[in-house]
Amino acid sequence: MNKKKVFVSGCFDLLHSGHVAFLNEAADYGDLYVCIGSDKTVNNLKGRQPVNNENERKYMIESLKCVYQCRVNTGSGIIDFENELNDIQPDFFIVNEDGHTSTKKDLCEQKKIEYKVLKRIPFSNLPPRSTTALRTNSIIPFRIDLAGGWLDQPYVSKYHPGAVLTISIEPTIEFNNRSGMASSTRNKAIELWKVSIPNGNYEQLAKILFSYENPPGTKEVSGSQDSIGIVFPGLNKINYKEDNYWPSSIESVHDEDVLSWLEDKLYLLSLGPREGGYNVLSNTHINQPNAKALADAADDCWKSILNKDINAFGKAFLNSFHAQIKMFPNMVDASIMEMIAQFKDQSLGYKLSGAGGGGYLILVSDKPIENAIKIKIRRKDIF
Repeated sequence: MNKKKVFVSGCFDLLHSGHVAFLNEAADYGDLYVCIGSDKTVNNLKGRQPVNNENERKYMIESLKCVYQCRVNTGSGIIDFENELNDIQPDFFIVNEDGHTSTKKDLCEQKKIEYKVLKRIPFSNLPPRSTTALRTNSIIPFRIDLAGGWLDQPYVSKYHPGAVLTISIEPTIEFNNRSGMASSTRNKAIELWKVSIPNGNYEQLAKILFSYENPPGTKEVSGSQDSIGIVFPGLNKINYKEDNYWPSSIESVHDEDVLSWLEDKLYLLSLGPREGGYNVLSNTHINQPNAKALADAADDCWKSILNKDINAFGKAFLNSFHAQIKMFPNMVDASIMEMIAQFKDQSLGYKLSGAGGGGYLILVSDKPIENAIKIKIRRKDIF
């Protein structure tokens, strides 16, 4: 009797124990075909060349006894494996939880392939591993902007002052680059501080990081909410006055009940990293009414979180997103709107991470959402 065919696709750069545990578990379902992204595709999606080129990655993968065959994908983009999928015609398509996207799931449904999402579980007593952790050996956090994103840019705040709400996120999984999680700013923080954010005054450290990322002569200045959102732990309300890069004040929340409640209500679904050439700054509608709507939504979001009011939070969260895309329509495209349509009835509110064009769909829900990623908010350091 012929064994079932199992299909797995990914980059598999810097092969580690987490990869091996995942591939061994996938191989339990049948003959394992591993299809890896080409160097060109990895560079386009992640914004960097892989450490190991495609030939070396293929050699290492096919040397594992659990792997039946390894190929280099011939396509491009997030679905670079479709040619290989059509040729192999597997019975199962298997991903881990941070590799899951609705696009992959829908493709499998169309082709009548069983789609499975595996949890990241390290083998035996080995520590959890990710390629990002191995590349950086760093526990420097990412950040999520919950509401008000864009008001840190003077070309928006000059129309109306307002706040950006951020949370600092522990690197518990390999969050995608180019995904609106301030990964570019995080990379600068790693250049500065290597492993972790040093002890010290949070605002001074955030100013150092902001200045390092935006040296004199920078044409497109990264908003300061990125550096503040990474450096400041907990939940933060970053208040911007008209036409200023740095905020007038920062309000922080470290109350455990609030942070635990917020963690419990947020779910992330991967859209894949935004591709090269994405331009959110074309076709904009930046004006006083739209900037005010964004600022009002951020204020409402802040109040609802402090009150732990899930319905008000979902509504304000959604209002912030609608205000963003009214000013920056290129944040979304047809495929993103299709994914939103699939999940909006399961949530009380939703928005995209960062500037959109990919990244993560963030959902507010009081019920678990299948195959979604949970986040861990970084708590205040105790010196």
